[in-house]
Amino acid sequence: MPLTTLKVQQVRNLADVRFTPSPHINIVYGANGSGKSSLLEAIHILGLTRSFRTNKLRHLISSGAEQCLVFAELDAMATGTTQALGVERNLEGVSRMRYAGADIDLTTLAELLPIQVINSETFQILEGSPSIRRAFIDWGVFHTDPMFIRLWRGFKRVLKQRNSLLKYGKIDPSMRQIWDRELVTYSVQLNSLREDYLALLKPEFDQVLAGLLPNLEIELGFSCGWDQKRGLDEVLADNLVRDRKQGFTSAGPQRADLRVKADGHNAAERLSRGQKKIVVSALKLAQGALFYKLNSRACVYLIDDLPSELDDHHCRLFCQYLEKSSNQCFITCVDKTTLSEFWSQETQVSFHEIHQGEFITQDQEIL
Repeated sequence: MPLTTLKVQQVRNLADVRFTPSPHINIVYGANGSGKSSLLEAIHILGLTRSFRTNKLRHLISSGAEQCLVFAELDAMATGTTQALGVERNLEGVSRMRYAGADIDLTTLAELLPIQVINSETFQILEGSPSIRRAFIDWGVFHTDPMFIRLWRGFKRVLKQRNSLLKYGKIDPSMRQIWDRELVTYSVQLNSLREDYLALLKPEFDQVLAGLLPNLEIELGFSCGWDQKRGLDEVLADNLVRDRKQGFTSAGPQRADLRVKADGHNAAERLSRGQKKIVVSALKLAQGALFYKLNSRACVYLIDDLPSELDDHHCRLFCQYLEKSSNQCFITCVDKTTLSEFWSQETQVSFHEIHQGEFITQDQEIL
């Protein structure tokens, strides 16, 4: 399902970029500020309509432009037929998405182009808030079970209603029981999907990590967001007085968290910067491996500044893993030679030089 053509217009300093990427490894190199990360950002827009760097459209869309456009051709569902996919966003925040000549919604778009990002922000899986780790889990559940999006939307709707009643103090016992019962129903099902997904992900993660950092043992655990020794209905009833004072529901899937431990300690506090990059990268790579195993489709990986935080040995191991995978990879670096020597002789690597928002060379090599 790789992108076979890519066109980018008015994304930051990329006024009009058109190129044919390799179906496997693409190295995008150039000086800082040349537009390397902007290219990755554009591909992210193509898959999710948003940037991974900013929520402010005025920074995302080129100065003086009213909208940005990203267009590609791809065989999204691995059917053997290439179709056109395009995403347009304007300064008012309106998004337009089309695939195979028809308008689509965001859920369909995300299904068509599964994207994984590995950059400096990926460290937040270890160092950031639980919401970031929940998003990591839910990406995988979304692409694993078609029931997830319905359950997730239903849960968010009920949670919002319950919180509104708590906030304004209008929750009488009969009304509370109705919303609590519905909340518990969605929560139990949602939690089951998350636990099932993590059970599938753990062996994939262990295998990837063993190849990248064999002497490090990382344990993945999961907290569902409430005390599972008791039913959620009981927990909600016991927390009612506190929830009324706070104005929101304090227990449930919205409080779930992924626990990542090294030698029994919080990995964020235990590991070096380089080890953290390998661990969070292994989590992302494991997700891609599991996605391929379950769907017979590959992901698109956007890897910004791969050499940073890694020594040559681990950078080579990382590249060796990527070339053995089926994923299409877009990898940025400043100097072409930095990553040139890390691939096997049989690997076809496409190098793309970018300068002030324009591609000035493109060549494919058998290294």
